[in-house]
Amino acid sequence: MTAINDLIEISQYYGSDNSYVIAGGGNTSYKDDAVLWVKASGFALGTITEEGFAALDRNKLEAISAKTYSTDPATREEEVKNDLAAACLTKDRRPSVETSMHNALKWRFVVHLHPTVVNGLMCSQQAESASKRLFGDEAVYIPYTDPGYTLFKEVERRIQAYRTQFKKEPAVLLLQNHGIFVGADTIEEIKTIYEHIIVTIEQQIHISSGATECPVSDSVQDIIPAIRMMLSKDGLKTIKIRNNDRISRFTASETAFAAVSCPFTPDIIVYCKSAYIYLSGDSASELLPKAEKAIENYILQQGHTPKVLIIQNIGLVAVGDNAAACDIILDVFEDMMKIAEIASDFGGEHPMNREQIAFIDHWEVENYRRKISRGQSSGRVENKTVIITGGAQGFGSGIAQYMLKEGANIVIADINEESGRQTVGMLSESAKKNRAVFVKTDVTDTDALQRLMHDTVCQFGGLDVLISNAGVLRAGRLEEMTPADFDFVTKVNYNAFFYCSQAAARVMKLQNRYSPDNYGDIIQINSKSGLRGSKANFAYAGGKFGGIGLTQSFALELAPFRIKVNAICPGNFYEGPLWSDPENGLFVQYLRAGKVPGATTIEDVRKFYLAQAPMRKGTQPDDVAKAILYAIEQTCETGQAIPVTGGQVMNN
Repeated sequence: MTAINDLIEISQYYGSDNSYVIAGGGNTSYKDDAVLWVKASGFALGTITEEGFAALDRNKLEAISAKTYSTDPATREEEVKNDLAAACLTKDRRPSVETSMHNALKWRFVVHLHPTVVNGLMCSQQAESASKRLFGDEAVYIPYTDPGYTLFKEVERRIQAYRTQFKKEPAVLLLQNHGIFVGADTIEEIKTIYEHIIVTIEQQIHISSGATECPVSDSVQDIIPAIRMMLSKDGLKTIKIRNNDRISRFTASETAFAAVSCPFTPDIIVYCKSAYIYLSGDSASELLPKAEKAIENYILQQGHTPKVLIIQNIGLVAVGDNAAACDIILDVFEDMMKIAEIASDFGGEHPMNREQIAFIDHWEVENYRRKISRGQSSGRVENKTVIITGGAQGFGSGIAQYMLKEGANIVIADINEESGRQTVGMLSESAKKNRAVFVKTDVTDTDALQRLMHDTVCQFGGLDVLISNAGVLRAGRLEEMTPADFDFVTKVNYNAFFYCSQAAARVMKLQNRYSPDNYGDIIQINSKSGLRGSKANFAYAGGKFGGIGLTQSFALELAPFRIKVNAICPGNFYEGPLWSDPENGLFVQYLRAGKVPGATTIEDVRKFYLAQAPMRKGTQPDDVAKAILYAIEQTCETGQAIPVTGGQVMNN
């Protein structure tokens, strides 16, 4: 059907542009004489397909307009919801609550959005007067009215008055503290009208459309992990920080913050709630007691965990049930900052009042949207933040895939930037509500590791699991090994485990100080060569033996802080680059080093090693990931070297 294809096109056109709609909000529709197709709840315009639209019987929709409902708001909205469901021809999809407004306009296509520029006008003190000055009889202005049936009846009344006065159908509805509806018979006309509206308003304002990113203070590592635990009493939260010159202006002081201290639109309440915490302090020792008290009071007064914190010299802090929610919170709240800037050109901002906020906070429709946005938690490491060093390929990449499926947020830390970004791209395709990021990291550089911790805290708020996986191998007999190769292998496989553990422990200790039931995990991906010597491979085996010594020693030192330290000792992953690289893989190195007696080909070397495992299989990343999950889930074991070798190495 051509019209539905046009509806999909216009929906995706605006839905993929954050300047028009954020977080899957807004809705679109197409109608003929008998049926109206409108975006269903839970679908995002930017990715919507035909399955994302609910079809409704227009005769039954017309009956809603004429019907008398209860005077009790909650009962009335429930009655209207049921009548909308009865009119729905696609019973598996809940139609937008604004369906009746789409039906009230006679145009074939109706597109309702929340453009930042339009809302800068609609959330200003001069919303009505400036709308009339700029658009005259081109648009119908609707003063703020509680969403749902009440708003529909007010819109219907004003549309009828417009028709009576101007003898034509309005093409534009401007809704105070809400957004805009545009109607036309073709999607080309819709685009033309929207462009005219946006350009007309832009000619009246003076703000820049962009914002320059600002660095987040180094103090973030001493503050945010603690705050994350303060906020995680009823379940582990993800925190994400954003800072740019716009955000810096609003976080500079409580006076500057006041401009965005109350929500402007229902969408802001849905995703960011209606109250926010402002914090300032010159040091962690000054700021953290303030944060603890402010969060405790907030939860006591509001009955829920805050979604937004504004922290002076750090930036905008989003508190989410998952990483995807954090992204939405940041986008929506920064959009409110943009709206406030635009509103300053129209007499200043006009926030919603207490009664309007209370209605949205308790409205069933918006609670349903919150539920859809939140998603389901089901993974074994749901919402945990996991750093995987050397995660760009081999075991690291495979472990990352497995942990991502189990709900973790993943930080790929690797010196190979190209492979690291490719791996994160692959992970992102399968991510749900969690996220994967890449941080270029040389694990032998302590400054690089501090940057890794800083970036991890900025992205996810803390660190729950460090998987020290980065490793290298240079095989060779005693008389052949060069000091340079020996030092290189030792520095990556042994020294770097110390460097990584030292950096990670600092974050984990801070978290656990504010959460008496929380545990952190440091896990070294060791090797069977850390349990048993390896001929012509002493540099590697020595470093791995040393790694188990570090594991046991760190475990003893960190146990009082509820940080577990364990090693996973895999067998051979023959398909990975460590073994299979055609130029420098172990098959090639071992053949050259004569490590396998009588071997003349790579296949001879492969068969030799495969025969040593009673299970007759190499170790796969999933095998290692399952052992990692065991180490994380149990709380009574630390300092262990857990073999995953197919029986090739068995502990005494």
